[in-house]
Amino acid sequence: MTLNNFKIREIIPEDNAKIAKAIRDVLIEYGVPKVGTAYADTILDTLFEAYNFEKSVYFIIEKDGEIFGGAGIKQLDNYTGKVCELQKMYFLPEARGIGLGSKMMQTCLQKARDFGFEKCYLETLPYMQDARKLYRKVGFKDLDAPMGDTGHYSCNLWMLKDL
Repeated sequence: MTLNNFKIREIIPEDNAKIAKAIRDVLIEYGVPKVGTAYADTILDTLFEAYNFEKSVYFIIEKDGEIFGGAGIKQLDNYTGKVCELQKMYFLPEARGIGLGSKMMQTCLQKARDFGFEKCYLETLPYMQDARKLYRKVGFKDLDAPMGDTGHYSCNLWMLKDL
């Protein structure tokens, strides 16, 4: 899928360092705590390997060989049931405001349906306002408490969508 010469594709091993840097750059831009968020995730430097198993996928946003963001789908950690989590959806400024968020969301949610998940969960932060607008636009609803146990105790907003 291509939009404004940006391409959404599945991650490959060579993307690991570039996507880790892009995600950390976005988190720093927003002043996200470095503990209790994706910033501290040990898998951030090995996303290809972290999503290289059944019913799990991570998509990259690429343009001219550079990585501008990504998002993934996998089973919600420490939760029984057909619930996946939308994970690590971060875009550098160059990839924002041009419709890539909506396209990435469509891509991830369709893959979640293909995998047989019935609901999609996510965690976010209050100051990620544009992201929350997108989540609500596609049907995510606010929750009063977290589901599963992702280890992201600094993320204090939780949302769920029926697939």
